[in-house]
Amino acid sequence: MSVSKEQIVSWLKATADVMSENKTYLTELDSAIGDADHGINMNRGFSKVLEKLPTIEDSDIGNILKTTGMTLISTVGGASGPLYGTFFMRAGMALASKETLSNDDVYTMLNTGMEGVISRGRASVGDKTMIDAMMPAMAAFKNTLDNGGDLLAAMKACVQGAEQGMKDTIPLQAKKGRASYLGERSIGHQDPGATSSFLMLNMLLQALEA
Repeated sequence: MSVSKEQIVSWLKATADVMSENKTYLTELDSAIGDADHGINMNRGFSKVLEKLPTIEDSDIGNILKTTGMTLISTVGGASGPLYGTFFMRAGMALASKETLSNDDVYTMLNTGMEGVISRGRASVGDKTMIDAMMPAMAAFKNTLDNGGDLLAAMKACVQGAEQGMKDTIPLQAKKGRASYLGERSIGHQDPGATSSFLMLNMLLQALEA
C-alpha cells in the first residue's frame, strides 16, 4: 500500500478537527494534573496548521510535515508546542522530498517523530507522558509489519497500542512536567498528552482507511 500526499493532508485536517472536538475533554484531563490548557493549546496549534495547509499541500510530504511542526512550535504554548512540533519536524526531515510513502516510510515517519519527542522531553515509558502512548504504539506497528501484516493492520495495531498505553497512564505517578509536582496526587488521572497522541494516531488510521 502506498500512502499519498493527499492522505497525509487529510490526516492533518482530521487531526485539527479531532483536537477541536476534544478541546474541552483534553483541558479537563489537564486541569487535574497540569495547567488546564492542553486542549486549548492543541486546538490553537492545529487550527493554525489548518490555515497553513492550503499554501503547502502541493509541496512534498517532508515539507508538509516540517511546516506543520514549525507552525505548532510557533503557536502552541506550554510543553505541547515544542514536543508536537519536534515530532512533525523530525518526521518531515526523515521524509524529505517524498511524494508517496511506503509501509516502511510510515513507520519511519512515526518512529522518528517519537524519537524527537523523547530527545526533546527526556521522557520514557512509565513517566506518565505522551511517550506512554507512543512507545507501545510503535512497537505494535513494527511487530505487525515484521510478521507480514499490511499497513492497515500495522496501523490498527498501532492505534490499539496507543489506546492501551493511554489508559495505562491512569495508575502512574507523573515523573515529568507540571504533573510531577503533584507527586502521588497525579495517580488516578489519565495523561492528556498520551490522550492527544492516541487521537492523532487514530486520525492517521482513519485517513489511511478512507
